[in-house]
Amino acid sequence: MTEITTDERGRVTIPKEIRERFGERYRLIELRDGVKLLPVPDDPVSALRAASSDEFTEASMEDLREAGFEEARDQTDEHVR
Repeated sequence: MTEITTDERGRVTIPKEIRERFGERYRLIELRDGVKLLPVPDDPVSALRAASSDEFTEASMEDLREAGFEEARDQTDEHVR
């Protein structure tokens, strides 16, 4: 674990070793009892594919878009009836 402090303007400096490992961009997530920094991948779609099932990695963007629309329609139907 690395302990860091904020400067007078509220900024933090992420150590070089961590930036080299995870990159230069992060999202700050507010939790109930603290905060968490999550690295933002350079290519979010590639990162998502790498963490996903074979079905997802083999799908085209059009297939994924249509699947998303279909799921949204199904959920809307469930809540409207």
